[in-house]
Amino acid sequence: MKTKKLFLAVGLFVVTAFSQSLFAQGLNWEGQTGALLTPFAYTAASPAGKFGKPEIAFHYLNTGTVIGNDYQFSVTEGIAKRVEVGYTGSFSSAGSSPFSPLFTNGFSTFHGKVTVINENSYKTKWVPAIAVGAIGRVGIQRIATAAGTGNPSANNADFYIVGTKTVTQVKGLPFLLSFGERVTNAQLWGAAGNSPIWQGRLFGAAAIVVKGPAKSTLILGSEASQQPAHAEGLPNTATFPTSLSYFVRVVPHLEGTPLQVDLGVAQLAGKIIPGAVDLQARARFGMGVSYHF
Repeated sequence: MKTKKLFLAVGLFVVTAFSQSLFAQGLNWEGQTGALLTPFAYTAASPAGKFGKPEIAFHYLNTGTVIGNDYQFSVTEGIAKRVEVGYTGSFSSAGSSPFSPLFTNGFSTFHGKVTVINENSYKTKWVPAIAVGAIGRVGIQRIATAAGTGNPSANNADFYIVGTKTVTQVKGLPFLLSFGERVTNAQLWGAAGNSPIWQGRLFGAAAIVVKGPAKSTLILGSEASQQPAHAEGLPNTATFPTSLSYFVRVVPHLEGTPLQVDLGVAQLAGKIIPGAVDLQARARFGMGVSYHF
């Protein structure tokens, strides 16, 4: 891989693979090719008609004294330039708040994505890449079980469609736009358990590419992802805001480097019940390290 990877930024911790060429490929919080938290329509690198080499990643998010610290270990495989599949193991260390037991224990996440329309198809320069994907999370023992619902564990899922376009027509300032919708019954990607009902939620990201020091490339961006309003096991007065992240990815000027380091800041959840419960998960630092074999 040429001149690829290092630095992602954005909180919850999401970051990402921009275009197959201008934007270095990287894995997000759940192991997908994408920004810190949200997926792109691109897939993990692979040759036509064959399996690519796997990419592994570790992400860490300091989610504060209530939720604690979260850790993600991912492996993702690209297939035939169009498909990716992967697995992520989620782990946590408890916070120090009386509410912290609601957010402990780990779970497993499986994901798959298929690019149905390639970028710049039909001999155009404006058609975005469009992909559909699914994410399944199993064995969650967080709010839904710790709050006394009687379930030994919870499962949830996302089904989504996303379009991503890298624009190179602006001389000296290439940029990326991504927008999608997911149908989900997960709250905070499973970190806060389940939503009581399935809901359609929008997400998107934008980033620019600029020159950095020592011939590196800086990818600066932000993303937003709507969350379901409520969490199963909590009163309806508890509401969750849209998640935001801000990131920077540094692509070092190193020929063939397979290592990537991502840094970011995430705005997740604060006072979900004003005057009663503050999750203190705003402006939280996250980082990731990826290695593509």
